[in-house]
Amino acid sequence: MPKTRAQQIMAHKEHRDADQITAAIQDIAAEFEPYIIKQRRHFHKHPELSLQEVRTTSDIAGQLDAMNIPYEQPLETGLVATLRGTAPDAYREDGTPRRRLLMRADIDALPVTERTDDEFASVNEGCMHACGHDCHIAMMLGALQVLRHMTDDIHGEIRVVFQPSEENGSGGRMMCEAGVCEGVDGAFAMHIWSEVDAGTISCEPGPRMANTDWFRVDVHGTSCHGAMPQRGSDAVMVAAEIVNALQTIVSRELSPYEPAVVTVGKLHAGSARNVIAGEAHMEGTVRTYSTATHELMPALIERIAVHIAQAHGAEAELSDYTIANYKVENEPVASERCRQAVLKTLGSEGVASYRGTMSGEDFSEYLRRVPGVLAFVGCRNPQIGATFAQHSCFFKVDESVLVKGSMVAAQYAIDFLSEPTQEELDGPLVTRVAETNPQLAETLRGARSKTVGAHNALRDAREARVAAAREIREARHGSDTRNGK
Repeated sequence: MPKTRAQQIMAHKEHRDADQITAAIQDIAAEFEPYIIKQRRHFHKHPELSLQEVRTTSDIAGQLDAMNIPYEQPLETGLVATLRGTAPDAYREDGTPRRRLLMRADIDALPVTERTDDEFASVNEGCMHACGHDCHIAMMLGALQVLRHMTDDIHGEIRVVFQPSEENGSGGRMMCEAGVCEGVDGAFAMHIWSEVDAGTISCEPGPRMANTDWFRVDVHGTSCHGAMPQRGSDAVMVAAEIVNALQTIVSRELSPYEPAVVTVGKLHAGSARNVIAGEAHMEGTVRTYSTATHELMPALIERIAVHIAQAHGAEAELSDYTIANYKVENEPVASERCRQAVLKTLGSEGVASYRGTMSGEDFSEYLRRVPGVLAFVGCRNPQIGATFAQHSCFFKVDESVLVKGSMVAAQYAIDFLSEPTQEELDGPLVTRVAETNPQLAETLRGARSKTVGAHNALRDAREARVAAAREIREARHGSDTRNGK
């Protein structure tokens, strides 16, 4: 029976250079593209809400069992899989990996009733994968299918976290508290994204997704007859003024160059149409990039709410202010590594330029602990109706992008684990110093970096001088030829 391309690559034990590794990734991913799409449709059809992902967890486990990839379940839902590299230097003598990469895929769905006409639309009423987490599962399973056939090219270990409860903003923190970041050197995640064109991937450095906070303001007035407003203090009117005034935070309190959003999404008050409401409450969200602005927001909201209420003879309090997620900020080195992975697997046409979003993501919990990158995998394609925003009941994706995400993830993992460790870069002297004096080790690293930079500058200057001399000679020779000499 003829072997598949993936089996042929796995059986090929000779050393592969960088171009051969990329070609192998592309070949295996192409072979598994139908599998990736099938998985996406399966998980889309059977969505589950945050911390209720029981079937989803079981189905992922079934796929990992079929791939013979071991996993653990540190929480009630979600899984942590481990793929061990078999390159000669993948593990140290003490059994620890020389480098370890964490890759995350979130698995929960949203409380949205699907209104697409897809044959694989959600069968769970009031629950839909309207943010693309079904795609994240499928792309990560696809990346594992590629990587498990290329373990000889993996110089370390890959820890894959299938994370529950991203939509509630709690799953990332729970996984991190369970220890998934321990012994990890870097983190990687992908997010399918409706504002980026299908076939392209954005992974620029810096802030990519916003600090996400939740707040609640309670208004305490005095109820009375609707025909006698002078006898009470109208909580509805006070709440309405607070909602309007909160918008002045962005327009008047902050610099125009500072991105921020204050949104009141819920406002509840009143019990009858002819009664002045004595109580009201509102709930909303705040999105920021700047740490200083992030820290300032609770005081600004409280000041506005309290003083507007006082001006109308009522009271208001900021009864809750919760930091849901910190901002997702891509580390520059990780971003460039990801960009190179896109260039290798998809070519220059696969590189997207995207400004980022004020949406939130709890992948930030991992990035607060280890450096890493979140890549936006574009899925926008007007020709197939894939134009609706995330969280829409009409949300669609161009499924042809899924295999591209798997390829980039696999390339990133192999590239990351092929890089030298800090100990290898330091050498034995700096490594010994770092054990007792980390600050001195950093100074030595900085000095070494400056020395290397100086050597490179001297080399460039020498090459420039040689090139200039060559141009002068050629110019003189041309002049002599024209003059008949």
